[in-house]
Amino acid sequence: MNRLPVRSFACALAALPLAAGHPLRAQRVHELRATPETVAWGYYVATKAPALRIASGDVVDVMTMITNSPRRLESVGVPPEEIQQELRDIYEQVTDRGPGGHILTGPIYIEEAEPGDVLEVRILSIDLAISYGYNGCSGFLRANCGERRTRIFRFDTERMVAPFSDGIEIPLRPFFGSMGVAPPPSSGRISSNPPWIHAGNMDNRELVAGTTLYIPVHAKGALFQVGDGHAAQGDGEVNQTAIETSLLGRLQFYVHKDRHLNWPRAETSTHFIVMGMDRDLIKATQIAVQEMIDFLMEEHHLERGDAYSLASIAADLRITELVDGNVGVHMMIAKSLFRN
Repeated sequence: MNRLPVRSFACALAALPLAAGHPLRAQRVHELRATPETVAWGYYVATKAPALRIASGDVVDVMTMITNSPRRLESVGVPPEEIQQELRDIYEQVTDRGPGGHILTGPIYIEEAEPGDVLEVRILSIDLAISYGYNGCSGFLRANCGERRTRIFRFDTERMVAPFSDGIEIPLRPFFGSMGVAPPPSSGRISSNPPWIHAGNMDNRELVAGTTLYIPVHAKGALFQVGDGHAAQGDGEVNQTAIETSLLGRLQFYVHKDRHLNWPRAETSTHFIVMGMDRDLIKATQIAVQEMIDFLMEEHHLERGDAYSLASIAADLRITELVDGNVGVHMMIAKSLFRN
């Protein structure tokens, strides 16, 4: 894949506590560009034909597309020559769309993955694929949008900021808003909009390069998809969008046969993260808190009451997003608390 001359957020392959113990093997590096043949527009499903087949331990260089049309981008001031040809091809040729709106690259079939396993996704690097992004307006308090519904942001890729207005610059921390696997086959084809047990449109801004995501597998091969690139976003994503853009990522996949998860989890260099998603914010929060209790019991061998107490004393609850049907809540606890 042609890597653009922008700053790469490459991570060292440090051994992470939940990621240890992988057998040594010859690891292949694959390329997966976004084309009409390699995307799923607006859905996750267990019956989608794979765009790529890999083995556990392999690395994939993947391209994802901005979630907006060439015509709309041109109408708000993006020069035609700056619209990616891949985006034009996808809009012209892909007619199987919905019920969601995200252009997702994949699925990636991981040969060893079976229902009940856990898929580990190491986010090795993320690059900006284009020099601009947009922010739309709808979401949580739509009456505040005003007349301007779409705004283009230009990226300063040397300083990794986007000018917002005089005296305000937005730091760029690119991440994929949607990373997920196929849902349980009984669920059929589900929208790409709401996150769920398959992960999907989590919009979790912590999942930048150098972090790791763990997803429960529900279908053979896992069928991983990725997209909804964000250059920057606040917790909550309250007006429906981040700074939406196209990204280039390098991801490494491992299948865990000896682990089981009910909900996605993640970790950064400094924190463990658990997640909950539901249409009701209280229920999503209850799921996230219980996930933290379970994590502390399973991984750090605390008694239930002690785990609940530590979650209250030392873990932080955050609203991941409020605008995607299912709301998201994640809970973070610092690794520095644990000496072993």
